[in-house]
Amino acid sequence: MTAAHSTEGIVESITPTELKERIDSGEDVFVLDARSEGDFEEWHIDGENVDIVNYPYFELLDGIPEDLLGQLPENRDITVLCAKGGSSEMVAEHLEDEGYDVNHLEYGMKGWARIYEYTELDTETEATVAQYRRPSSGCLAYLVVSDGEAAVVDPLRAFTDEYIQDVNALGADLKYVLDTHVHADHISGVRDLTDETNATTVLPEPAVDRGVEYDRPYETVEHGDALTVGDVEIEVVHTPGHTTGMTSYRVGDVLFTGDGLFTESVARPDLEDPEAAKDAAKTLYESLTEKILPLPYETVIAPAHFSDSATPNDDGTYTAELGELKETMDALTMDEAEFAEFIAADMPPQPANYEDIIATNLGQQSPDDERAFELELGPNNCAASEEALTD
Repeated sequence: MTAAHSTEGIVESITPTELKERIDSGEDVFVLDARSEGDFEEWHIDGENVDIVNYPYFELLDGIPEDLLGQLPENRDITVLCAKGGSSEMVAEHLEDEGYDVNHLEYGMKGWARIYEYTELDTETEATVAQYRRPSSGCLAYLVVSDGEAAVVDPLRAFTDEYIQDVNALGADLKYVLDTHVHADHISGVRDLTDETNATTVLPEPAVDRGVEYDRPYETVEHGDALTVGDVEIEVVHTPGHTTGMTSYRVGDVLFTGDGLFTESVARPDLEDPEAAKDAAKTLYESLTEKILPLPYETVIAPAHFSDSATPNDDGTYTAELGELKETMDALTMDEAEFAEFIAADMPPQPANYEDIIATNLGQQSPDDERAFELELGPNNCAASEEALTD
């Protein structure tokens, strides 16, 4: 794409979806991120075919300095981005004045955070199972549809309308909305979906013990329970460790593991009670070895998150057969003492605003939609460090 002016002389913009398509197609992309160094370090667009330079916009108000010009390619399109899209347009105009082919990202990183992708999984389950992906944060959610009924697992509040549209498009009624646990990285959409439909909110019973204060009815489930959706059952498997209430849900050959087991790592155990992280790591070990690892090799692990180190499938989804994870993930071959010591020893940074997010998901705070969206911007950081976890 070559930069172009409208009749008003405005630098061309590119939508977040268009930029994502360029990255996914393997096209070489060059990004100038004009946010502050701190915001950039916290989260930014990444990819094997993405070259990115961070240079704060407040140092570019009067033009492009020589040291930045030396870092920019002369024969490639440059996409400039900022937090909301305003400053990037100004920087892009400066670059165009310097003779560069340039565009700027509409709505900035807030627009990037609005990207939400839907892909139906290829499984043996007698139901339609789809994965939702939020590239900006690595959040994953799921839709299960069978015989005119549907359930959504780990929905995000910001995408309530998307779930409803997809359920309607598949000719189903939303029966259940389920959370695997009290999330610390995003605002749950279970209550909003219940408000907009006739669905029932379902929470793990141990999660409620953390202080849920919902102002509307909900149901709880415990280990061994089952919920019927059309012709399939959702089996409840309590898998504590990441949190005391962490619960997986099994539908046929698919296991929605929440934040217990990812395709590249296992859960961090410190977000509910940092002082009890080592004990929680031991609990996680028990959940993995006693409830998840004994399942069949072909069990499809469908987690609630993916990180930059996760490798997507050919269709862009993030799932893996349990047997493959047992063969490649070192953490799944350790004994309990080694596992607990290793997992608790190297925790990544805590998710941004995680205390406010937890309070919101417990019903103890009630931010409006805009504030809720801002709280969850950035990476999820709900996994243990990926270093040395896989072969």
